[in-house]
Amino acid sequence: MIPVPYRVRSRRPDRADTVTLTLEPVEGRCPPFLPGQFTMLYAPGVGEIPISISGHARSGGYVQTVRAVGAVSRALCRTPRGAVIGVRGPFGTHFDLSRAAGLDVVVAAGGLGLAPLRPVIRELAAHGARFGRISLITGTRTPATLIYPRELARWGRDFDVQVTVDHPDRAWKGPVGLITKLIGRVVFEPSRTYAFVCGPEVMMRATAQDLLRRGVPAGRIALSLERNMKCGIGRCGHCQLGPLFTCLDGPVLTYDQVADLLEVRQL
Repeated sequence: MIPVPYRVRSRRPDRADTVTLTLEPVEGRCPPFLPGQFTMLYAPGVGEIPISISGHARSGGYVQTVRAVGAVSRALCRTPRGAVIGVRGPFGTHFDLSRAAGLDVVVAAGGLGLAPLRPVIRELAAHGARFGRISLITGTRTPATLIYPRELARWGRDFDVQVTVDHPDRAWKGPVGLITKLIGRVVFEPSRTYAFVCGPEVMMRATAQDLLRRGVPAGRIALSLERNMKCGIGRCGHCQLGPLFTCLDGPVLTYDQVADLLEVRQL
């Protein structure tokens, strides 16, 4: 429960309301993370929130992308280079790439859901020979809200990458509409496919159901759920989803584990 001090080594604005922080340990350090896990980030004097880990830092720290939506996240986004924040974790279950070995892979990200999937995508790009066909589909509100555009362009040289937006600008030449429209445009063998999905719950439900209709087994559709996490260790009960605590049993769960539970909308 005691945060470990981490210094902000670098701060990169990704869009108007989103910042990527590279954090390095000041004294002591948290353990290494697995793709899909999260930390509890503490803004001194403001509070603590869960944030997915989006990458490794060379110093042994973490890279974390934060969107300013509340008091704590706004404070974290304003944190200048050199300042110290608190880190607890990493917590939760992870995206298990070993389960996708030898299979086609579909990665589906909605909005900021691309951040926790970034370590998965980087592993796929680095070790593509271990997998079958790889496809990344991602959606965002507008071209201006797309995160990691340079990395998306680089990943597009390694495998199929498709991006859609809800509201295009005059310069946008790509697809327009929901991310589910892209599922029919990617090539995969459904019975031999593993999917990694992260984004708003409505997007994840729709994407999982489309993949299921295409023939992808429910046990091979991994989702990342983050419902009202407060403590990260299963003591406060805020993130309870039926019999599960998403901070302990999740955030990464397969669709067969949570399909019925996702019918209960988050308040």
